[in-house]
Amino acid sequence: MSDSTPQRSHPGAKSHGVMIVVVGPSGAGKDTLMEFAAARLSDCSLVHFARRVITRSSDAGGENHDGVSQEEFDRRQKAGDFCVSWQAHGLSYGIPASVEDRLEQGEIVIANGSRSALANFKAAFPVLKVINIVATPDVLAARLESRGRESREEILRRLQRSSLEVSGDFDVTTIDNSGSLEHSGKALADLLEEQISRCNS
Repeated sequence: MSDSTPQRSHPGAKSHGVMIVVVGPSGAGKDTLMEFAAARLSDCSLVHFARRVITRSSDAGGENHDGVSQEEFDRRQKAGDFCVSWQAHGLSYGIPASVEDRLEQGEIVIANGSRSALANFKAAFPVLKVINIVATPDVLAARLESRGRESREEILRRLQRSSLEVSGDFDVTTIDNSGSLEHSGKALADLLEEQISRCNS
């Protein structure tokens, strides 16, 4: 379990677009699937992939994010620069408040989120959809083991204690990313294209 303590920076404005939050356990491949979908939808001006602000180096690997110090994060949070923020795994995460402007213009915003912060996302965004990326325990363990931070036994014990489900009253679609990137990435892109069609209708 993470040391997540969700925080809401300030009340969200009335939204006309759709906020889509992608969540899932470490090793599920959220960043990879989002990159796949972003490449496929690169010509669609209606879709925006939010760039998170995180208290880790921008060169740390993984998702393309804005790395800041904790002091800078706290300053920006107090200034109202985030519509949603939370803590997990000893880091602070923030979604820029600028996404509210995009939602007001009817755009679809996709953000890498956290299951622990979903209540805050729901409070901030009137129209919220959740995409839960999962994978089998063996696949998650193999991916996490390749990072070299824990032994396979430690990872398996941790996975046995955790749940892949999203708890709460949310509009959730689950994608199993245990197989090929092409299959899972297409599933995510198809979901987003379906949402685009609804917004255009």
